[in-house]
Amino acid sequence: MSGRRAARRQALVVLYQWDVTGEPLASLYDGEIDPFAQELVTEVAARAAELDARITEAAHAWTADRLGVVERNVLRIAIHELDRGEIPVEVAIDEAVRLAKRYASADAAALVNGILASISREAA
Repeated sequence: MSGRRAARRQALVVLYQWDVTGEPLASLYDGEIDPFAQELVTEVAARAAELDARITEAAHAWTADRLGVVERNVLRIAIHELDRGEIPVEVAIDEAVRLAKRYASADAAALVNGILASISREAA
Protein backbone atom coordinates (compact mmCIF):
# COMPACT_ATOMS: atom_id res chain seq x y z
CA MET A 1 0.00 0.00 0.00
CA SER A 2 2.90 2.37 0.59
CA GLY A 3 3.60 2.37 -3.17
CA ARG A 4 0.10 3.61 -3.84
CA ARG A 5 0.33 6.03 -0.91
CA ALA A 6 3.49 7.55 -2.41
CA ALA A 7 1.82 7.68 -5.83
CA ARG A 8 -1.14 9.56 -4.34
CA ARG A 9 1.26 12.09 -2.81
CA GLN A 10 2.97 12.49 -6.17
CA ALA A 11 -0.40 12.92 -7.90
CA LEU A 12 -1.41 15.53 -5.33
CA VAL A 13 1.74 17.57 -5.99
CA VAL A 14 1.18 17.55 -9.75
CA LEU A 15 -2.53 18.35 -9.43
CA TYR A 16 -1.72 21.16 -7.00
CA GLN A 17 0.70 22.67 -9.51
CA TRP A 18 -1.84 22.25 -12.32
CA ASP A 19 -4.59 23.86 -10.27
CA VAL A 20 -2.44 26.83 -9.25
CA THR A 21 -0.65 27.49 -12.56
CA GLY A 22 -3.11 26.28 -15.19
CA GLU A 23 -0.16 24.83 -17.09
CA PRO A 24 -0.59 21.66 -19.18
CA LEU A 25 -0.12 18.52 -17.11
CA ALA A 26 2.78 17.23 -19.20
CA SER A 27 4.81 20.35 -18.42
CA LEU A 28 4.45 19.74 -14.67
CA TYR A 29 6.05 16.30 -14.45
CA ASP A 30 9.45 16.69 -12.89
CA GLY A 31 11.45 13.54 -13.54
CA GLU A 32 9.81 10.15 -13.56
CA ILE A 33 6.28 9.84 -12.34
CA ASP A 34 4.80 6.67 -10.94
CA PRO A 35 2.41 5.07 -13.47
CA PHE A 36 -0.43 4.99 -10.90
CA ALA A 37 0.20 8.67 -10.06
CA GLN A 38 0.16 9.58 -13.75
CA GLU A 39 -3.10 7.69 -14.23
CA LEU A 40 -4.66 9.50 -11.26
CA VAL A 41 -3.47 12.90 -12.47
CA THR A 42 -4.76 12.39 -15.99
CA GLU A 43 -8.13 11.00 -14.94
CA VAL A 44 -8.73 13.48 -12.12
CA ALA A 45 -7.80 16.48 -14.28
CA ALA A 46 -10.17 15.28 -17.00
CA ARG A 47 -13.01 15.06 -14.47
CA ALA A 48 -12.16 18.15 -12.40
CA ALA A 49 -15.36 20.07 -13.19
CA GLU A 50 -17.56 17.07 -12.39
CA LEU A 51 -15.64 16.30 -9.21
CA ASP A 52 -15.83 19.94 -8.12
CA ALA A 53 -19.61 19.90 -8.60
CA ARG A 54 -19.84 16.87 -6.31
CA ILE A 55 -17.61 18.53 -3.72
CA THR A 56 -19.77 21.65 -3.80
CA GLU A 57 -22.93 19.58 -3.40
CA ALA A 58 -21.54 17.70 -0.40
CA ALA A 59 -19.75 20.64 1.23
CA HIS A 60 -22.91 22.46 2.41
CA ALA A 61 -22.36 26.21 2.22
CA TRP A 62 -18.93 25.88 0.58
CA THR A 63 -18.08 25.71 -3.08
CA ALA A 64 -15.11 23.73 -4.33
CA ASP A 65 -13.40 26.91 -5.52
CA ARG A 66 -13.52 28.34 -1.97
CA LEU A 67 -11.61 25.38 -0.55
CA GLY A 68 -7.85 25.44 -0.31
CA VAL A 69 -6.02 24.03 -3.31
CA VAL A 70 -4.66 21.12 -1.28
CA GLU A 71 -8.05 20.18 0.14
CA ARG A 72 -9.75 20.47 -3.24
CA ASN A 73 -7.24 18.18 -4.92
CA VAL A 74 -7.20 15.67 -2.07
CA LEU A 75 -10.99 15.48 -2.41
CA ARG A 76 -10.81 15.15 -6.19
CA ILE A 77 -8.40 12.22 -5.90
CA ALA A 78 -10.45 10.49 -3.20
CA ILE A 79 -13.79 10.90 -4.98
CA HIS A 80 -12.23 9.57 -8.16
CA GLU A 81 -10.92 6.56 -6.27
CA LEU A 82 -14.32 6.02 -4.63
CA ASP A 83 -15.92 6.05 -8.07
CA ARG A 84 -13.42 3.52 -9.41
CA GLY A 85 -14.40 1.13 -6.64
CA GLU A 86 -11.02 -0.59 -6.62
CA ILE A 87 -10.34 0.02 -2.93
CA PRO A 88 -12.65 -0.06 0.08
CA VAL A 89 -14.41 3.20 0.95
CA GLU A 90 -12.66 3.30 4.32
CA VAL A 91 -9.24 3.09 2.66
CA ALA A 92 -10.02 5.89 0.19
CA ILE A 93 -11.22 8.14 3.01
CA ASP A 94 -8.28 7.27 5.29
CA GLU A 95 -5.75 7.97 2.55
CA ALA A 96 -7.39 11.33 1.81
CA VAL A 97 -7.45 12.30 5.48
CA ARG A 98 -3.75 11.39 5.80
CA LEU A 99 -2.89 13.59 2.81
CA ALA A 100 -4.92 16.49 4.18
CA LYS A 101 -3.26 16.20 7.61
CA ARG A 102 0.20 16.01 6.09
CA TYR A 103 -0.11 18.80 3.53
CA ALA A 104 -2.77 21.06 5.04
CA SER A 105 -3.98 20.86 8.66
CA ALA A 106 -6.02 18.85 11.15
CA ASP A 107 -8.98 21.11 10.39
CA ALA A 108 -8.58 20.39 6.68
CA ALA A 109 -8.46 16.68 7.43
CA ALA A 110 -11.74 16.92 9.35
CA LEU A 111 -13.33 18.82 6.46
CA VAL A 112 -12.11 16.22 3.95
CA ASN A 113 -13.39 13.42 6.17
CA GLY A 114 -16.83 15.02 6.49
CA ILE A 115 -17.23 15.69 2.78
CA LEU A 116 -16.10 12.19 1.81
CA ALA A 117 -18.36 10.60 4.42
CA SER A 118 -21.29 12.51 2.95
CA ILE A 119 -20.42 11.48 -0.60
CA SER A 120 -19.90 7.84 0.35
CA ARG A 121 -23.28 7.73 2.16
CA GLU A 122 -25.02 9.12 -0.91
CA ALA A 123 -23.36 6.53 -3.13
CA ALA A 124 -24.42 3.63 -0.88
